Amino acid sequence: QVQLVESGGGLVQAGDSLRLSCAASGRTSGIFAMAWFRQVPGKEREFVAAIRWSDSRTYYVDSVKGRFTISRDNAKNTVYLQINSLKPEDTATYNCATNGRPLLSSRQYYRAQNYDYWGQGTQVTVSS
Repeated sequence: QVQLVESGGGLVQAGDSLRLSCAASGRTSGIFAMAWFRQVPGKEREFVAAIRWSDSRTYYVDSVKGRFTISRDNAKNTVYLQINSLKPEDTATYNCATNGRPLLSSRQYYRAQNYDYWGQGTQVTVSS
């Protein structure tokens, strides 16, 4: 079992920045990747970003490239999502997730079903 706890969300204005954190505990030695997803009520869950634990290779959805940065602190088993230039369309519940199975293509990183453990989420609300 891996437990994930997110923090850092809040109510901000367009153009502001936030840094989300996701701390992992439990059986963390087998982590292959950690990722961020987001979801708005009534819409499908959307992949945001992922980081491969072995070498910190990163993956992003096109809509956040250049504004969002995912990073890790392996000593703390923590992944971060730095969000700059926030837009109203970024408003969502952000969840982190992790998996222990190797992912062999970019497409596999984008699929929520490939992740085994999820945090409860942190709310990001961006006003215009």
